[in-house]
Amino acid sequence: MRVKSIQNIDGFFRALEKCHGRVELITDVKDVLNLASKLTQYIGLTRVFSNPDIESYEIVCYDAEDYALLKEFLVPVK
Repeated sequence: MRVKSIQNIDGFFRALEKCHGRVELITDVKDVLNLASKLTQYIGLTRVFSNPDIESYEIVCYDAEDYALLKEFLVPVK
């Protein structure tokens, strides 16, 4: 899903902990962040969210149930 932003970051992190499959954030420059990693969550996402040049990114869930957990926190690109 192409995403403009993530609302309720704390809720998003809690939902990530419940995910069973791989969840990735992919930037426009094709950086792939594995969101299962706590280090990536805190360092990588901070860089993505604080960079005004990144207007959107893609969230990829390899398990459909994981997407159901995360979708309420994602603001899609329209």
